[in-house]
Amino acid sequence: MSALTLQTRALFDQAPYQHCFTARVVAVSEQGVALDQTLFYPTGGGQPGDQGHLLLPDGSAVTVLDTQRDPLLRAIIWHRLEDGGAGVQVGMEVQGCLDWERRHRHMRMHTCLHLLCAIIDAPVTGCSIAADKGRLDFDLPESTLDKERITHQLNELIAAGLDVRAHELPAGEYGSLLEMTRTRVPPPTTQGMVRVIDIPGVDMQPCGGTHVRNTAEVGAVVCDKIEKKSRHNRRVTLRFA
Repeated sequence: MSALTLQTRALFDQAPYQHCFTARVVAVSEQGVALDQTLFYPTGGGQPGDQGHLLLPDGSAVTVLDTQRDPLLRAIIWHRLEDGGAGVQVGMEVQGCLDWERRHRHMRMHTCLHLLCAIIDAPVTGCSIAADKGRLDFDLPESTLDKERITHQLNELIAAGLDVRAHELPAGEYGSLLEMTRTRVPPPTTQGMVRVIDIPGVDMQPCGGTHVRNTAEVGAVVCDKIEKKSRHNRRVTLRFA
């Protein structure tokens, strides 16, 4: 299979709650191992790449240290393996399993950051997600943000048990996408489509990340810090309670 036709089917979009999958190795390089399909989410949108392991035909397991999209051919997802993936060969059938606890915490925090967007009416200039915390940077020259108020508003939305839905829009509808986008980074497109996360009545944003099905799954959170990073930048950091 040539590099021009090589691509990885993104199972994490259709099955974000699935833990394991079977796939075939389609490429091995210094960047890692590419599979014909994967549940491993690649680093993007502030969300870290998934970790876990690949189970090889001989029964041995190889640790997946990180997952990244190819910088040029975005349809290819590389799995960086421990020891360079020695023994993994093209054509080999493997079983992949996520570090599910870590992934699920990313899903919970990513969804919570969408709720934060709904509370703070300002453009987002940066995002970072970890297993225990997350933060957004807002373009706010003057800040009246209050940690206790943000904590209270977030936990109200979480406790409301709001559905979190995902659907796709044609990238050609870029005008309408710009209207809903709070970030200053163009929304990611895959095969001419843009994935949209919709919390009806609360927030709707183009987003390629993984999310929980309902806000109640996020659990209690705390607004941990509000920092002035520059004249026009306020950083809001959240953590799980």
